Amino acid sequence: MKYLEVIISANSFDTVQKIAENVEAEDLRYEPENEDGMQLFRMLVSDDELQKALDSFSKIIGSQPTAKVVVLPVEACLPLPEEDEQEKENKATAARESIYEEVEKNAHININFIVLVTLSTIVAAIGLIENNVAVVIGAMVIAPLLGPNIALSFATALGDIKLMIASVKTTILGISIAIFLSYVIALILPMSLESHEVLMRTNVGVDSVILALASGAAAALSITTGLSGVLVGVMVAVALLPPAAVLGLMLGDQRFDLAFNAGMLLAINIVSINLSSKIVFVLKGVTPRTWFEKEKAKHAMMWYISVWIITLIVLMLLIYL
Repeated sequence: MKYLEVIISANSFDTVQKIAENVEAEDLRYEPENEDGMQLFRMLVSDDELQKALDSFSKIIGSQPTAKVVVLPVEACLPLPEEDEQEKENKATAARESIYEEVEKNAHININFIVLVTLSTIVAAIGLIENNVAVVIGAMVIAPLLGPNIALSFATALGDIKLMIASVKTTILGISIAIFLSYVIALILPMSLESHEVLMRTNVGVDSVILALASGAAAALSITTGLSGVLVGVMVAVALLPPAAVLGLMLGDQRFDLAFNAGMLLAINIVSINLSSKIVFVLKGVTPRTWFEKEKAKHAMMWYISVWIITLIVLMLLIYL
């Protein structure tokens, strides 16, 4: 359940009441009209009706520059909801705007992203070389590579070109930093690269594809349902950071055959994560608000899924060969 505060023109009083009825708001309160002609409304809306409420208000506040809609979380509410209502709440998909707020902030390049990728790569590379599983897991927890990949899938679901470009740039930069730093570490630390943790990332198979597909689907599901994304972040880091680090290490050690295998694993994981997360967004009904935007997003979605499927098939054929 969410608590909506709506600041809108007092002339829209009847419209607000109609919206509250359409979304079956638990409660509707309003304050007297202000001197500027605006009025404050408050209503309790269930999670499964939140998107409908936001879309309805978006249609009328576009012509009102000072109008605002604020969504506040509800920690507790008495009396407790009925069992069937609680079940609907648990199954509800998070509002498009809420998901965008969560995803968009992780899709851009900033100093925190660069520092986290740098630190996680150093930790991962050393952990891989020393065959220390605990250290590698620590690097997976630090790695911020989940955000831009999921943002790319979400951006195509909305047809948001600007967010797509930002996500691609951030993903490329993050992976490039991981590969380059690992390459430098292999040059300055002449250690054996025969550990199990290293060689495991040069072994590409169908199980790698399944792991990456599951990781991407779980990541998207956690975002759309509001579940904790900590474990999902670890799963995705498992699929992205270690192979990127091994690719750099093998390049630095001039073992290009194993570097190729690690690069194949990295490519397969990126494709699988983006493909499965995109499918989850589609199944959960994440779409733009207007018809025009939906049509634009539909074309972007078709191209996006088609390209990833074709790329995945080609990569799997290379594995088979």
